[in-house]
Amino acid sequence: MLSRVVTLIGRPNVGKSTLFNRLCRTRDALVADYAGLTRDRHYGTATLAGMRVTLIDTGGLADPDVHPDNAAVFEAVDAQVESALDETDVVVFVVDACDGVATADEDIARRLRRRGATVVVAVNKVDRAGTDAVHEFASLGFEALVPLAALSGRGCPALIDAVASHLPGLAAAQADQTFADDAVRVAVAGRPNVGKSTLINRLLGEDRQVVHDMPGTTRDAIDIPFGRYLLIDTAGVRRKGRTASASGGTAMVEKFSIVKTLEALDRAHVAILVADAHEGIVDQDLHVLDYAVQAGAGIVVAVNKCDGLSPADRERVRASVDRRLAFAPWIAARYISALRGRGVRALIADIDAIHQAGAFEVTTPELNRVLAQAVREHAPPAVRSRPVKLRYAHKAGAYPPRIVIHGNQTKALPASYRRYLASRFRAELGLVGVPVVIETKTADNPYAGRPNPLNRRQLKRRARLIRHRRGR
Repeated sequence: MLSRVVTLIGRPNVGKSTLFNRLCRTRDALVADYAGLTRDRHYGTATLAGMRVTLIDTGGLADPDVHPDNAAVFEAVDAQVESALDETDVVVFVVDACDGVATADEDIARRLRRRGATVVVAVNKVDRAGTDAVHEFASLGFEALVPLAALSGRGCPALIDAVASHLPGLAAAQADQTFADDAVRVAVAGRPNVGKSTLINRLLGEDRQVVHDMPGTTRDAIDIPFGRYLLIDTAGVRRKGRTASASGGTAMVEKFSIVKTLEALDRAHVAILVADAHEGIVDQDLHVLDYAVQAGAGIVVAVNKCDGLSPADRERVRASVDRRLAFAPWIAARYISALRGRGVRALIADIDAIHQAGAFEVTTPELNRVLAQAVREHAPPAVRSRPVKLRYAHKAGAYPPRIVIHGNQTKALPASYRRYLASRFRAELGLVGVPVVIETKTADNPYAGRPNPLNRRQLKRRARLIRHRRGR
């Protein structure tokens, strides 16, 4: 990771995630007018004054006594902030100009002074409160006070200069290997409270993500570097009816969280669908699975919480999972305990195998050999008594493997035969755990639409035939 790390901290709902998106020039962090939305550490890459830095968005620091319902969650957020501060060079302390200096701001300031951290105070929302409100925050005891409006970007250049002045001055920007384009992107998805964050913590070997037995603890899609992998922790996807029945801001947050989950599946090479062994594969799991297939991600199903099952229940769960996944026998199911670590390491081998299959490194002659053999063993059905001829195939893309087959009347090829071809390619080429996309292309008739006039000799012959028929 880069040696230059900047962390955003502050109370809930002061605009940290908005500022994170503004500096990273993305919309990766979920933003809403809802206190306590961000809970996990969210990493991003930003360029500040020509220097490439790692930016960390953290959850809002709040007194658990003020929020007794979510006290355990806020305590976990506090631990996440401590971990972020351990690796940071500069802290951007975000405060709300509209609220003035709050008691929680003073507590955070004392905490930063005890740590001896380098702090730049970003006084946000001055577009509403006015720039005069900045002077009130001088009482926090930090020299660098920068007024800004994160939503519109006003004051961000001054903030960037203030932060860059405290960063280690390296001559050349280093490449951030953890966010490299060639990283294996792995999205961990599933319903709420099935153990997605617990699984990620077990893979990392640390309490990286906030874990709580309350459903919906994770609300954003969090990118987490892990060696040559980029793990993406996603929010739990509930049924549409339950999301709609949630009240007020909670419903809006859940809907945006689902959108972020679907976006994570779109950019993932491999998706781990986490299911609860006590409930098996339910309809909502199949909906998430279907979206992952449509997005073209490789898939492995991790059936979690198997450690609490008796041998008889374990066999019953296996039979149920096999039955529910019978429509896609190419999807492997692994039975794990994320809490105790059982079966978790085997998932890494599955990820590597699926990612290698998704790369689809195959030659055109090999594809044509498989196609010819498949057609010999089971020819495509005829269309209006005319045979469908499949002439040759070639590779069209990877992640997922995409094959284009050329021939005549291919538009009339039944979906069942396309599935047959996909299964044959998958079996012959070892394409484990990935959807195979079959596209067809019908050869165009080069003479279609072109006039075909008769020459002089043909016209004379035609006239003779007409005279002959009239004579008879």
